[in-house]
Amino acid sequence: MIPGFPGKIDPRMMKQAMKRMGIDETELADVQEVIIRFSDKVLVVAPAHVSKVSAMGNISYQVSGTTTERSLDTKPTIFEEDVQTVMEQTGVDEKTARSAIEAAEGDLAAAILELEKK
Repeated sequence: MIPGFPGKIDPRMMKQAMKRMGIDETELADVQEVIIRFSDKVLVVAPAHVSKVSAMGNISYQVSGTTTERSLDTKPTIFEEDVQTVMEQTGVDEKTARSAIEAAEGDLAAAILELEKK
């Protein structure tokens, strides 16, 4: 509601008024998710509804949807079966296998290849 204006505003009239003021709003189609990264976390908006607003040479985006927060824990989850696989493929002990998987950021193939080089 606009103060001093009785009743609801017709969306078409609002769009026309915005256009007269040089404001253009466009809804972006097929946006699945929007990710906002911080130094210590990530916000994910999914499904996301995004509108692009252009006004006086500036462009801004309006995002709405369900937001979830994720931590930026970069340490991969290492499963015991992964450690066993690396141990069997390379013949190294558990500590060496686990260290190789961590160094390869959870990529078993890369861990095995690196251990086989040594």
